[in-house]
Amino acid sequence: MQIELGPLSRIEGHLNVKTTVIDNVVKDAQCVGEMFRGFEVILRGRDPLDAQQITQRICGVCPYAHAIASSYAQEKAYGITPPTNGRILHNLIQGANHLYDYILQFYQLSALDFIDITAIVNYHGTDRDLVQVRDWVKAELAAKNTFPGAPFLPRLKGQYLHNDEINIGALKHYIEAMEIQQKANRAAAIFGGKFPHATGIFPGGCAQKPTIDLISTYQALIEEVRDFIHQKYIPDLLAVAHAFPDYWHIGQSRGGFMSFGVLPLGPGADSRRLFAAGVLLDGKVRPVDFGLITEDVKYARYSSPSGLRVTEGQLTPAPEKNEAYTWVKAPRYNGQMVEVGPAARVLVDYKQGNNPQVTKLVDRFAAKARITAKQLNSVLGRHLCRAISAVIIADFLLEETERIEPGGPSALDLEIPATGEGFGATEASRGALLHYIRLQNHKIEKYECVVPTTWNCSPRDDRGNPGAMESALIGTKVANPAVQIESVRIVHSFDPCLACAVH
Repeated sequence: MQIELGPLSRIEGHLNVKTTVIDNVVKDAQCVGEMFRGFEVILRGRDPLDAQQITQRICGVCPYAHAIASSYAQEKAYGITPPTNGRILHNLIQGANHLYDYILQFYQLSALDFIDITAIVNYHGTDRDLVQVRDWVKAELAAKNTFPGAPFLPRLKGQYLHNDEINIGALKHYIEAMEIQQKANRAAAIFGGKFPHATGIFPGGCAQKPTIDLISTYQALIEEVRDFIHQKYIPDLLAVAHAFPDYWHIGQSRGGFMSFGVLPLGPGADSRRLFAAGVLLDGKVRPVDFGLITEDVKYARYSSPSGLRVTEGQLTPAPEKNEAYTWVKAPRYNGQMVEVGPAARVLVDYKQGNNPQVTKLVDRFAAKARITAKQLNSVLGRHLCRAISAVIIADFLLEETERIEPGGPSALDLEIPATGEGFGATEASRGALLHYIRLQNHKIEKYECVVPTTWNCSPRDDRGNPGAMESALIGTKVANPAVQIESVRIVHSFDPCLACAVH
């Protein structure tokens, strides 16, 4: 039986997933990116300083990560290192965006796969948030999935949380989460200029000079976000994990893991980071070598050559190409499939012992759930790793604000060289993000991006090996092949961003 799960809701962009189900087991899966964009073509011949602005338009959810990666790439090409304030402000902007994204992903995009929204229908209290949710849910259910812009639908048939108190509490937190996301975005915009699409991020630093009042405002907002993470987000996630323990063993990808590391602790993008970089293959972590990253296109709708390195990347659309089923390329590391994202970020750091707080939190939560770190490669593992990341990043951002020199320089004067090239690597909330720039005659000669969801939602490579999400879906037992709530939970755990993947 062949089943299409698309269009997938509660994700960014246009994704379809085609599955083949035999005896209630997913035997095959294809992740289908359904549009073409071509940002790398748009950038050719432009002023290099356009890059960190234009690439933010790849995604309205994680624009800052693209600005940071572009800035890092340009800093390499220009041979410059930002002043301390510039590096810290980049971290404050990007870190706040991570917090926003983790909370959005859990409450608005994934929690409704587990929380029973019908528990609110018989609510007779006076809490304004809950009354609002109740009225929304009633209207949507009455409209039978046709309610315009319905945030709580579709509601797939399957098992949900049975505890009405937890369900209703989580739905209240759903509303509160929107307010907390606004606070995280306001914090990022203090130094970034606005959200989305910051105007203040540049190679060599940040246009906004830090003052005591701006720093204090930022601290107050992040403290509110941190309180929500500890008091609402983590308890709700643990309640879901307690009710659905099977999902520690569902949705494992069948390859390695890669993280580029995020939030540098010292001068230069190559310094030690809050979360370490590395490639985890066969239980061992090795340094990342960008020269080993290639992109296959046998099953992608491009006629450009397959297996090109990032520095050689080409983009020739071929919408009618035989065998192709997606607009997403198939990145591989030294020919191997890897998963990127929160689980990869935490596992790569944990295996290296880079950040003691990562080790402490992984061990603590693993003991509570009676799992090992290996089970972080799962639906619940990805959700838990986002929460762990949120705890660590929130604490770090408050510490970073104490290291700012108020009124000190936050950016460099820039002089664009005639030639140069550079890689810029960071972690978007969804995983490893790489930008490459090459200059000729003071203009962009080549620009390439390899983004998180291109890795995770990749099609099969030239050897027929599936991407991370496809491999995680294959072998999944489903109670109802026509609905596949199990498969949808797997997809949502990756938090795919198709706008990025088909950039």
